[in-house]
Amino acid sequence: MSSNSSSYQSLALIYDRLMEDAPYDQWMEYFMQTTKRYGGSVQQVIDLACGTGTISIELARRGYEVTSIDLSDDMLAVTYDKAQQSGVNVQLLCQDMREFIVPSSADAVVCFCDSLSYLTTPLDVEQTFCHVWQALKPGGIFLFDVHSVYKIQAFYGDQTFALADSDISYIWQCDWDGASQVTHELTFFVQEGGYYKRFEEVHQQRGYTVEEIEHWLRKAGFDHIMCTADFTDEPPRETSERLFFTAMKQDESNKVSFSSCS
Repeated sequence: MSSNSSSYQSLALIYDRLMEDAPYDQWMEYFMQTTKRYGGSVQQVIDLACGTGTISIELARRGYEVTSIDLSDDMLAVTYDKAQQSGVNVQLLCQDMREFIVPSSADAVVCFCDSLSYLTTPLDVEQTFCHVWQALKPGGIFLFDVHSVYKIQAFYGDQTFALADSDISYIWQCDWDGASQVTHELTFFVQEGGYYKRFEEVHQQRGYTVEEIEHWLRKAGFDHIMCTADFTDEPPRETSERLFFTAMKQDESNKVSFSSCS
């Protein structure tokens, strides 16, 4: 997810290649185990900030009714092609996660691959949580993961990463603000015929504390909040890198006014 829909225009074409080693099977296992633990019957699932739809398609393969939402229509175009090739149906909506609206409520909303870390202000997070609450049925659950503040500082920091393959190369410069936010400046070189096409991407991510996220979830009306770390059932530690949250929309008594989502 990005606050600028054009940010992923070129990246969409090579995103799956760059994410070949991403732990999609672990995200799916987390989803399956957590929904089972919460005991609800899940049929309709919203994949928020779905990217190129790898999670969406895997959910659809398992029989779920999937709505895939992303700010980038280029990402959604790749999702559509992959769904067609896989023989599954997903509903595609090009919307910003901070203000998305769906035609019918869902049993679960998922937002994996640290997509919520692209929300760089507390207001962005609050608005997104509010709209997720609105999109869920009573008893519905919200599952997502984010980068920890520790990872923003220790792993990204002011680091430079590089990849040099025969068909794709990149230089990835991280500019840390000294606190909890990092700017990723990426320069890609992608082979096209006998030449290499150069394009640039700029993305920002921010880490939030467990306490901040839990507060915003409760403010939006969620309860039964659980936080674990790094694809385990263990609570986060000081050096945890990826924080996983699950929260439930218990009933309508905690309902927030829709005006607070604007």
